[in-house]
Amino acid sequence: MRRRAVLAGCACAGFLARSNAFGQAPSTWAMPPRFAPPELASDEGGLWAVMDREENRLKRSAFLLKDQALSEYLAALVCRLAGTHCPDIRVYVMRTPWFNASMAPNGMVQIWSGLLLRLDNEAQLAAILAHELAHYISRHSLERLRDARSRAAFATLMLPFGLLGAIGQLAAMAGKFAFTREQERDADRIGIELMAGAGYDPRQAAEIWTQLLAEVKAGEDAGGDPARSSVLFATHPEPAEREADLRERASAIAGTRELALGADEYQRIVRPLRRSMLEDELRRRRSGESIHLLQRLITKSGDERGELRYFLAEVHRQRGSDNDVQRALELYDAATQSGNPPPELFRGRALLRWQQGDRVVAVADFQRYLELSPQANDADLIRSYLKGN
Repeated sequence: MRRRAVLAGCACAGFLARSNAFGQAPSTWAMPPRFAPPELASDEGGLWAVMDREENRLKRSAFLLKDQALSEYLAALVCRLAGTHCPDIRVYVMRTPWFNASMAPNGMVQIWSGLLLRLDNEAQLAAILAHELAHYISRHSLERLRDARSRAAFATLMLPFGLLGAIGQLAAMAGKFAFTREQERDADRIGIELMAGAGYDPRQAAEIWTQLLAEVKAGEDAGGDPARSSVLFATHPEPAEREADLRERASAIAGTRELALGADEYQRIVRPLRRSMLEDELRRRRSGESIHLLQRLITKSGDERGELRYFLAEVHRQRGSDNDVQRALELYDAATQSGNPPPELFRGRALLRWQQGDRVVAVADFQRYLELSPQANDADLIRSYLKGN
């Protein structure tokens, strides 16, 4: 608890300085005062103590993405949105290739790297953080934990904080202990107020939902019903209703003012981490969703090094139907025309060519891969393979 008191004097100054730069929107909602730390012996204090212990475990997690530039960027953005609550909020990015963010009643925020990969700009990130802050400010997280404990399920609720790699368990937990739809509506409403108050275009909140819905529908498991493959659509308001409501509220708040998107700054921070996020995306093995995502990223951000086309080719190669093989080869070929394609491109194309019996081209691509990446983990295996053939 003392940690929060010490931070109070430094973080809010950054918020005030940034809010002047971005401009303030007229608001119909007032930020409540900062919460006093609960007494440890109280009901709320006991819940906070549990979450503090889980936060300490999270800090030691192998899934924690440790990047100083990203951490500083998120801390500044939270302060811009949270106002006087800023000293009480800590943000952690977990290397998990799914779209998710959550906030605990003690001020701990988790963002999964799959979410960062899918956002276009800082305004969209602000929308996510503002939505989670709205749950915190409205005490939704506390209500959720109290309800779970009253149903003798509190230990199960702790799974997302202690077992971040267990994706199946996390999905089951999220469906069972999600916020009510009315709480989600409240968080949407307050979130866009916080966004606009910090100078961000609140219309970007609806864009996130639209993009995610299109991606989930592109997946093989959706079957026309996004709720079948994504817990977000099972526990949030109906997609069409939510999108329309977000757009209507955001347009009313934004009016004709020019508000920030922050695309360049967001890409500057996230782009150095994109390669590892894309590698994790491949491991999801959700080819329909990944193809849709990568096609959108290529359209939105360009592909100056052929990196995105390489990963799109890899998704098609993994899926492996007849059409996928041809499409993968086309994408590999297109990516080689870029100025500095990833070395792994030549390995992927070599594997396909070898399977098709085109050994001459395959050997040339394997050799090119070894020239560009002589210390690769599989370099010795490929060398021995080439010698034996």
